[in-house]
Amino acid sequence: SFRKGCRNMEKRQVEILAPAGSWESMKAAVAAGADAVYMGGSRFGARAYADNPDEKGLVEAIDHVHLHGRRLYMTVNTLFKESELKELAAYMKPYYDQGLDGVIVQDLGALQVLKENFPGLELHASTQMTITSVYGARMLRDLGCNRVVTSREMSLDEIRRVHEQVDVEIESFVHGALCYCYSGQCLMSSLIGGRSGNRGRCAQPCRLPYRVYEGGEGKSAALNRENEKHVLSLKDLCTMDILPDIIDSGVYSLKIEGRMKSPRYTAGVVSVYRRYVDLYLEQGRRGYRVEEADRKMLLDLFDRGGFTSGYYEAHNGRDMVALKEKPEFREGNQKLFDYLDRTYVTAQQKEPVSGHVILETGKPSVMTLSCGGVKAAVSGQAPEAAQKQPMTEEKVLKQLNKTGNTPFVFERLSAELKGDLFLPVQALNELRRSGLESLQSAILKEYRRGPGMSKEGVLSENKDMTDPSEKPAAQPWILAVSLEEPCQLEPALRQQEVSDVYVDADGFGPDTWKGTADRCHKRGKSCYLTLPHIFRSHALVFFKDHMTELKHAGFDGVVVRALEEIRWLEDQQIALPFITDASVYAWNSRTIGELASREPRAVTMPWELNSRELEPVLAACSRAGVPGELVVYGYAPMMVSAQCITRTVKSCTHKRGLLRMKDRTGAVLMVKNHCHFCYNTIYNPSPLSLLGNEGLIRRMGTARVRLQFTVEDGQQTGKVLEAFSKAFMGGETAEPPFKDFTRGHFKRGVE
Repeated sequence: SFRKGCRNMEKRQVEILAPAGSWESMKAAVAAGADAVYMGGSRFGARAYADNPDEKGLVEAIDHVHLHGRRLYMTVNTLFKESELKELAAYMKPYYDQGLDGVIVQDLGALQVLKENFPGLELHASTQMTITSVYGARMLRDLGCNRVVTSREMSLDEIRRVHEQVDVEIESFVHGALCYCYSGQCLMSSLIGGRSGNRGRCAQPCRLPYRVYEGGEGKSAALNRENEKHVLSLKDLCTMDILPDIIDSGVYSLKIEGRMKSPRYTAGVVSVYRRYVDLYLEQGRRGYRVEEADRKMLLDLFDRGGFTSGYYEAHNGRDMVALKEKPEFREGNQKLFDYLDRTYVTAQQKEPVSGHVILETGKPSVMTLSCGGVKAAVSGQAPEAAQKQPMTEEKVLKQLNKTGNTPFVFERLSAELKGDLFLPVQALNELRRSGLESLQSAILKEYRRGPGMSKEGVLSENKDMTDPSEKPAAQPWILAVSLEEPCQLEPALRQQEVSDVYVDADGFGPDTWKGTADRCHKRGKSCYLTLPHIFRSHALVFFKDHMTELKHAGFDGVVVRALEEIRWLEDQQIALPFITDASVYAWNSRTIGELASREPRAVTMPWELNSRELEPVLAACSRAGVPGELVVYGYAPMMVSAQCITRTVKSCTHKRGLLRMKDRTGAVLMVKNHCHFCYNTIYNPSPLSLLGNEGLIRRMGTARVRLQFTVEDGQQTGKVLEAFSKAFMGGETAEPPFKDFTRGHFKRGVE
């Protein structure tokens, strides 16, 4: 937290954090006044298509920001496959040694590797971790993170509560593109086109047009107009009007989105936010006023259909959505672009230096330099007695002032000449070059770290790594069913092979919980309550109001869909076992180790790994004594959003229900609004079906298989249950009771 460079020696009250998708953007951000930049390397970053630098380029970028008294945070915010986790420590070593300030992380296993190997390196929990409450922030702090990047959907009140209750830095987005889905919970690009947002390869299907219908296929007209088909495309965030509120709520780092945008865009946005942050810090609310010219400047840099202040003051809303198609051509503000290029993008930034030179006949020349409290001194060639015209102080200073292509400029420079003397221009140049190099080294030395990383001074092995060929012994499967609608319960109870029933907390009201659990128990089945996908204020109020029903329902456990729900259970002393759902990502053995330490009943495998990649994860489950569960049927949740399609295309009904969205290819995506917790789920057009893969799934070492029912009616639920029970539990060949289905990523995986 202490700034060691030439400027900004003390930590600022507020940090402006800028995107750097390239070396040029990094330089422009620093020149425009960013306090810190976030940047990806050649691997493991959530912007795989940015112009990310190679190792040499990123090491030089770390030096550049440090010379100017700024910070650089590296994005390592993808999910890690088992084989990749082995390479993480070696990949990070040169950046750590160079003085990297912090790393932004999504994967729990990667977090453990970084914490063990790189002492003193700041760990920031990525927005991809879907942190939406005090409980998520508290959990990540205890796991070693000193900063959390909040979900973009969090309100000012929710952020304020985190600030007041958790000793952790808060980083929040203030400008740039908004995802329609909660970051980290989007599988849409992955399932439709194989480009995973969790791997930094999102194809942005949310920017495409969709028609919205209600009722059965062909029974209704579209609810949205022909010119308002971009129902998933949100306007860009701009928070200048509420910047004082954001800062006062406890946000320390003001994050600008845009690693895929140009250096010019970065420079322009940073320069505007720099001006208004400084204005507020200097003059307070009384002196804070946003100029219309600055609003126009930001729109000239990028306009998707106007700006929104986002979720800070509203849970969702039609006015956040850029419903109309973005114009293909818009004349640019060339005068603005030229100004930004000239002032920030192509200009060379220099740090002010004070210097003093002593020249005396027959003695080595001496130059002392200082920059922001860092000092350096060098000696050079000794002057000779002047044979003709002696050197003058004016001539010496004129020559030494030529700092050229260095990152320095002399703010003050003095010379002391003792006697009539002469020193060649080349010797003066060499003295200056040597002095500035020495000063630069002295500044950067403050950031360098020693070669030792782990406590033993070497890279630690991943103690949870396994031989991919190692498989647990095959055991009889446990068949679980997940239900979102009451009409699905009776078919599940009738199916003898079903052992565990999960009922959704939104679909099954609190007044039904005890009766539902009793019905399951009478049929010899366990009953779990599935907690919401998103655990924010709505959920906290809901469970506070219905805590009595929860504790007395007789549930055998709960299914958690968010990391923060695990911490909530602990803090509330709710003595119910839990199973983690596929949305609590477990991509590698280190993550399994971390989850296993909290003693779950089972860990559900993620949607995006293929069968081969799942094997070491299942093996780690077996070693930890935690059953691994695999979803073998169900409509995958492609998007979980705070937005509400129903509210966007008509109005808020406050009732659970289904809409249909049709894309350009004619595929139909079902959309469900979960009104108790105020979020939408968009489901994959075709259900996942792994019928016919029973042998492979058994050989993988899967302990539990799950059928996940979401939009099916009771009749279809019964048919699916019968087919899968026959195949998985009876060893018989079964025909799928549906026309269209997908194998998901079970065979193909993601890049």
